[in-house]
Amino acid sequence: MRPESLLLLRHRSEKCSVGCPVLNRCLHGGVPCHSITEFVGESGSGKTQLCLQLALSAQLPSSRGGLSASSIFIHTEFPFPFRRLRQLSGAFRTLHPDLPDPCDRVFVRAVHSANELLHLIPTIETFLLYSRSRWRPVRIVVIDSIAALFRSDFENTGADLRRRSSLFFGISGGLRRLAKRFGLAVVVTNQVVDFIGDGDVRVGNSSNGLFSSGRRVCPALGLSWANCVNSRVFLSRDEDGPVRMRKMSVVFAPHLPHSSCHFLIKGEGVLGVEDLQPQQDKTV
Repeated sequence: MRPESLLLLRHRSEKCSVGCPVLNRCLHGGVPCHSITEFVGESGSGKTQLCLQLALSAQLPSSRGGLSASSIFIHTEFPFPFRRLRQLSGAFRTLHPDLPDPCDRVFVRAVHSANELLHLIPTIETFLLYSRSRWRPVRIVVIDSIAALFRSDFENTGADLRRRSSLFFGISGGLRRLAKRFGLAVVVTNQVVDFIGDGDVRVGNSSNGLFSSGRRVCPALGLSWANCVNSRVFLSRDEDGPVRMRKMSVVFAPHLPHSSCHFLIKGEGVLGVEDLQPQQDKTV
């Protein structure tokens, strides 16, 4: 193998820490670059929290698991949680006082429709080029959430389903192209719907089904969208115990075996259970 091939292989194996050693171990180092990763789960499972923490962790140097990079955070649910971002940023600065204000390296953009997102991709590409010369280059792009863009604009007709699939492939194709060109880690969040039916539906490592808050669920947007992402990570809630525990599970990924871990959402961030302080700390 030539030296330049080894260098390319190293870059393609780059990952960005999600800001917690326990969660990083579950993901074998973090969220991979050059691909699209989906965090899917019900409301309150921690999707947005994890994405905010990822956007901050990206600013760390590679020696600390980051990418020395900025982030673009595209939100489709309103309002954007600026207060929570500032809270996480404060905790981040306490741990990493040598870094500048991390909020200055998270670029936020609102999107209201799937067509708007599709037409925004060339603008994102221009911004990625511009950021290389002005700031830390952008290496993380978050879309929170993709499902919200398709919630009300489409009906269950043949024409609308074809139009929806076309947008799926147009958006994911554009994002994948940017991920490969700029070495991005693209993260999208997705919602879940209640599973209805008696048949056994398997996508990845979900032969026994996906469960959250005591009910069986499945990712929104169906199989067409599942084919648009490289990796799917399921976040679930457990309402049985006295602590509001969440669970992260790898559903499918080309570089990961099935694995899972538990975590809590606390004031200072998303923390795996092995990293928690005594239980009297208040959980979110």
